[in-house]
Amino acid sequence: MSSATEPVSDAAKAKHHATEAGNYFVANYPPFSFWQKEQVFAVEKVLDSPAPHDIPLGVYFHIPFCRKRCHFCYFRVYTDKNAAEIRKYIHAGMEEFARYAARPYLQGRKPHFVYFGGGTPSYLSVPQLQELTNRMKDLMPWDQAEEVAFEAEPGTLNEKKLEAIREIGVTRLSLGVEHFDDHILESNGRAHRSGEIERAYRFARSLGFEHINIDLIAGMMNDTEELWRAAVAKAVEMQPDCVTIYQMEVPYNTGIYKQMQTDGKVTAPVADWETKRAWVNYAFEEFVKTGYTVTSAYTVVKNPETIKFVYRDSLWEGADLLPIGVASFGHLGGIHLQNQADIAPYIETIERGESAIFRAYATSPDERFIREFILKLKLGSVKPSYYQTKFGEDVLTRFAPQLGWMQNEGFATLGPDEIRLTRDGLLQVDRLLHEFFLPHHRSARYT
Repeated sequence: MSSATEPVSDAAKAKHHATEAGNYFVANYPPFSFWQKEQVFAVEKVLDSPAPHDIPLGVYFHIPFCRKRCHFCYFRVYTDKNAAEIRKYIHAGMEEFARYAARPYLQGRKPHFVYFGGGTPSYLSVPQLQELTNRMKDLMPWDQAEEVAFEAEPGTLNEKKLEAIREIGVTRLSLGVEHFDDHILESNGRAHRSGEIERAYRFARSLGFEHINIDLIAGMMNDTEELWRAAVAKAVEMQPDCVTIYQMEVPYNTGIYKQMQTDGKVTAPVADWETKRAWVNYAFEEFVKTGYTVTSAYTVVKNPETIKFVYRDSLWEGADLLPIGVASFGHLGGIHLQNQADIAPYIETIERGESAIFRAYATSPDERFIREFILKLKLGSVKPSYYQTKFGEDVLTRFAPQLGWMQNEGFATLGPDEIRLTRDGLLQVDRLLHEFFLPHHRSARYT
């Protein structure tokens, strides 16, 4: 077994200023760049094994359609598909789902959570949404699902569609607001404007969704401290159940990066990292003043006792996630997997009766331990006893160099019962997490 206790790297010690191209957000472990086509056979072995009784199951369905592609978007999305093409995609997704549901590992299991991501799930029409979800429920009933989460772009929502989304069983509605300033929304390629946010939020509130989240992004192109403060004030005034705040990153496959290449620039035209952290910290403080609680590196929640994010928490604790649709990521029986990354080969593969998985990674027990440690560290605190019980690992010994350095830098406080990140550590947790990777994963490209 490789050791992850080498001294802290120069990258972690270095001051990060300008935003350069590349992935900042740590969404999974080991890095996606290590997933391989040659390991897809491992998924098939899992699917032929008996269904587990102690692992929660989630279902992810990817809707890759949008009104417009944002300049910062790095997801697989399409803006040119007509109704017939969308229906063909949904049918392919349902065929994929039906095949999975019949495999021994999944047969008879019911989802603990369901997630519709994109792209823009709310881009679908009401009949398309009803057809999709009715078929999904026939294959795998949702009656025991603790959460059904749904991403929405405010400009695609009206009262009728929101009623349909509520009726199909969505409990967590996540609005991709990002900012409230129309010039910033326009210059970053967003399709919606502030008036549509107001209207969609008001409709959604009137329909009684259990959990409404709004997403914001700190440091978008053309943002200023004054505009950011105004955006935070508006979000505080709306009083959503949860607010998720990301720091703007510029992955390689974005429109912003392509423009940087054309212009021969290394630095992205967005706020630097210190500014973004300061802006997120400002937002956290403004929400805390009105009674919200900071529950992770990205979220503030109005009532942590009642508002949970089941998808995130289950996934970070090793739940199975069945991925349906183009480019979808999942995790089954310890195996990471991802589907075909383009819609045409995805549909053609399904129509040929073949698996849509194009790469996978069979995690080792040690990698699953590290994954769960780093992902849960994003929540701001972890208990060493949890890892001792679940993995037989003493995290305070295993990661002594990294944790000691973080404590010395003021990023964390350490105790026998709890490792807690300070606000400074929490705001830059994604860059610190690489220090816990196994050595051969640290210097590699993340995606």
